[in-house]
Amino acid sequence: MTDLSHTLIIGGGSGMGLALAARLRDHGQEVTIAGRSTERLEAAVAALGPHESLHHHRVDIADEDSVRALFDRYESLDHVVVTAADMRTGYGPIREFPLADTRAVIDIKILGPWLVAKHAAPVLRESLTVTSGIAAYRPAPGGTLVATANAALEGLVRALALELAPLRVNAVSPGWVDTPIWNDFAGDAKTERLTAMAQRLPGGRVGHPDDLAAAFHAVMTNPFMTGAVVHVDGGHRLV
Repeated sequence: MTDLSHTLIIGGGSGMGLALAARLRDHGQEVTIAGRSTERLEAAVAALGPHESLHHHRVDIADEDSVRALFDRYESLDHVVVTAADMRTGYGPIREFPLADTRAVIDIKILGPWLVAKHAAPVLRESLTVTSGIAAYRPAPGGTLVATANAALEGLVRALALELAPLRVNAVSPGWVDTPIWNDFAGDAKTERLTAMAQRLPGGRVGHPDDLAAAFHAVMTNPFMTGAVVHVDGGHRLV
């Protein structure tokens, strides 16, 4: 990856995506962050420090018109990374699970990356990297939809690696990572739940956004990696 490389991070307004944006900025890259919340994107730009090589655009990856409009802005991009994955409605007993919530998760986690691949491919020069998750390997009661979505996304990665070659298509699969989404998942119990998981993991702690940013960066810049899933979970798959 050269100093002129341009990476678009969908989901770059917070968490892992924001950490990746900071890492790439520090490596002298041009970075665009995109997401559904303009306020969050503007706050992210302010936190990163406004710079001529840092841009932001609103996009809803569940809306094809929005995705098409985003990629119509570009003649070329080097890398696209998708970390957007709002799974707050993805948990609950299957007997009571609303179909509308099911479709919302599938739209964001599976069809969203599919739409990104569809509209990014004509302008993308090097790689597309998406975000899977530990639920595909360690499902839990009440998490059938999240497990299904992550597993399906990994199937999509393998198919896209063939169809879009020589573009490289990969996934990074996080375990439990201390990001703001845990405030919604666990509320006041966040620290307790993350501490309990840290005690179970061979790695001795839960992940930090910087851990995942390093993994995304490594995947993006490896020219011989495609159709792969890189696990960054502290050993969660082993316990």
